[in-house]
Amino acid sequence: MADNLSDTLKKLKITAVDKTEDSLEGCLDCLLQALAQNNTETSEKIQASGILQLFASLLTPQSSCKAKVANIIAEVAKNEFMRIPCVDAGLISPLVQLLNSKDQEVLLQTGRALGNICYDSQSSKEQFASTNIAEELVKLFKKQIEHDKREMIFEVLAPLAENDAIKLQLVEAGLVECLLEIVQQKVDSDKEDDITELKTGSDLMVLLLLGDESMQKLFEGGKGSVFQRVLSWIPSNNHQLQLAGALAIANFARNDGNCIHMVDNGIVEKLMDLLDRHVEDGNVTVQHAALSALRNLAIPVINKAKMLSAGVTEAVLKFLKSEMPPVQFKLLGTLRMLIDAQAEAAEQLGKNVKLVERLVEWCEAKDHAGVMGESNRLLSALIRHSKSKDVIKTIVQSGGIKHLVTMATSEHVIMQNEALVALALIAALELGTAEKDLESAKLVQILHRLLADERSAPEIKYNSMVLICALMGSECLHKEVQDLAFLDVVSKLRSHENKSVAQQASLTEQRLTVES
Repeated sequence: MADNLSDTLKKLKITAVDKTEDSLEGCLDCLLQALAQNNTETSEKIQASGILQLFASLLTPQSSCKAKVANIIAEVAKNEFMRIPCVDAGLISPLVQLLNSKDQEVLLQTGRALGNICYDSQSSKEQFASTNIAEELVKLFKKQIEHDKREMIFEVLAPLAENDAIKLQLVEAGLVECLLEIVQQKVDSDKEDDITELKTGSDLMVLLLLGDESMQKLFEGGKGSVFQRVLSWIPSNNHQLQLAGALAIANFARNDGNCIHMVDNGIVEKLMDLLDRHVEDGNVTVQHAALSALRNLAIPVINKAKMLSAGVTEAVLKFLKSEMPPVQFKLLGTLRMLIDAQAEAAEQLGKNVKLVERLVEWCEAKDHAGVMGESNRLLSALIRHSKSKDVIKTIVQSGGIKHLVTMATSEHVIMQNEALVALALIAALELGTAEKDLESAKLVQILHRLLADERSAPEIKYNSMVLICALMGSECLHKEVQDLAFLDVVSKLRSHENKSVAQQASLTEQRLTVES
């Protein structure tokens, strides 16, 4: 077979140039056979032989063997190492031109070839962006009525649409209008082909919204017909459309201007109604998407109070009993965004024993780092934004203190900092209630370690010293501070390059000396 293959490749080089039809067909059949037996090895040999460069000339509309050549390209492009060589050999442009063919087989193989070349390959997608493939594909798509043909074009479109430049080209070529039409035609059908097409079409629509430029173009200041149509998906009875609608809103909600406009125009109520329909045995993907949209909408400061008074916290809390980590994660993120700098809301949630107990439980979700991190951050946020003694008491009673102490040792500086600020508030407002838990969580030893570690960020050192001073009001913690040589560590920090750290070190040193 191997000798045979090299003979074929030599022969193909000659026949490809003078285009002797019969022997050419024979050579191509041999290649397809070899690829069927051992794709990787055959592809390596094809690349080494330099034959790829000759394929471009065999892909012209006049060529009688274009379908076979496209088939060979589709086969070799299953290998990642062959995708860039296919692009370098100039095969994209002739393949794109073949999409206008009337021949079924040519269309099928061309679609496969393009789909495989751009599958998962960033650089080949960039090459595609400089061709008119977006326009050609959309033109072709508009002409197609058959399900299989449309599916094939979808398969080429989906990987291409991952590239932001191509997203914009597809939007400009009118793909969105085609997709909206498909959705409208297929929404009430229960035929399997139609259900597939509805899913593929609405998924692709959401993918186009992941690009900043394409998303903004379709939003058109909230007046866009596309945006309006997507809004109408949310109250529909079709789960796939509800999901795509909620994901689309989450994607439109990627900048403050869009978020503010949508909240002012009643999107929150639509999303809350959708969530309400999925509380009991609901569809997890729809829950997750609707919560993602609410979380993003809650980011601009001006939206928080509006969403709180619309009752978003109550709607979100209905999912506290969910056992699905993706839903738990988004629920936590939404609440954390909503209470940012909203003291009253933070206090109300922080006194909610059911919520706080669930947070403490999720702080131990070792298998789900995301849920664990978000629970810790929400616990800390409840204290930081409410500055309320009642909230601190609720968290102490529910066993949350040890988690905040552990959070101070997180590998993420932002989380360490949030923990230290919350602990300093606890020490300032409710030291007596929390001292036993702070002692058994070994807070003083942890603070010593953070101050002695040269890798600790300046703000961590600063907040650790603030906390040490606040702990001096407790007899047992004060004793622990004396037993560990804090003065040595702190006096070294007086010469720290960060002014605030150096200043705080002087103050802390005075406090330790006076109290020793």
